[in-house]
Amino acid sequence: MIHEILPVGPLQCNCSVIGDEKTHEAMVIDPGDDINDVLALVRKHNLQVKQIVITHAHIDHVGGAMKLRAATGAPILLNQNDYALLKMLDAQAAWIGMRDPGKVEIDHSVTTGETVTAGSLSASILHTPGHTEGSICLYFPAQKKLIAGDTLFAGSIGRTDLPGGSMQKILHSLHDTLMALPDETIVVPGHGPLTTIGEERETNPFLAR
Repeated sequence: MIHEILPVGPLQCNCSVIGDEKTHEAMVIDPGDDINDVLALVRKHNLQVKQIVITHAHIDHVGGAMKLRAATGAPILLNQNDYALLKMLDAQAAWIGMRDPGKVEIDHSVTTGETVTAGSLSASILHTPGHTEGSICLYFPAQKKLIAGDTLFAGSIGRTDLPGGSMQKILHSLHDTLMALPDETIVVPGHGPLTTIGEERETNPFLAR
C-alpha cells in the first residue's frame, strides 16, 4: 500500500493519497485544499485516481474536491446525510475566513455496508454520525488502518457544536463502531498525529466507560 498523508489548507486537514503498488490505481480522501500538492504526490507514484472520498462535508475536507475531479476525472463520494451541509460551504467559508470553493457536486453516496476500492486495496465504509450527520470512516481490514475523518483524534474526538453535530451520536459511533475494531488498527485522524484504536481505548478521556 502506498499511503501519503498531506496536511492541507489553513486548518491542516490530513489528506490521504492511497494507492496500489502493482496496479497504480488510487483513491484520495479529504482533498480539502492545496490540490497542486496533492496532484504532485499522485504523479510522484504514477497513480491513477479512481475515487475521491470525502469523510464529511466541512469545507476543510471537501474544498478542493472539484479541482481534483477536474484534474483526474474521478467521482466524488460522500454520505448523503451531509448533502445539506454541503450546500452551506459559503457560510462555512465565512465562519473560518476561507474562500468559498463554490458548488461541490457529489457523484455517489456511500454508507455502511459498502466498499471503495483502488486496485487490490479495499476499504469498508463505516457511517459514524456525530461530528456531522453524514460523517464516515474508511477501514482497510487487510492493512488494519482506519481513516477516521473528524470522528476520532489522538486523545480527543470530533466537536459536536456545529450544525449536524450530536454528542450522543458521536459517542454511539465511537463505542459501537470504532471500538469494535482491533486494538492494533492504525488511526489516521482528520487532523493531527496518528494513533491506534488500542491507544485510544486505554487513554482517550471520551472513551472511558
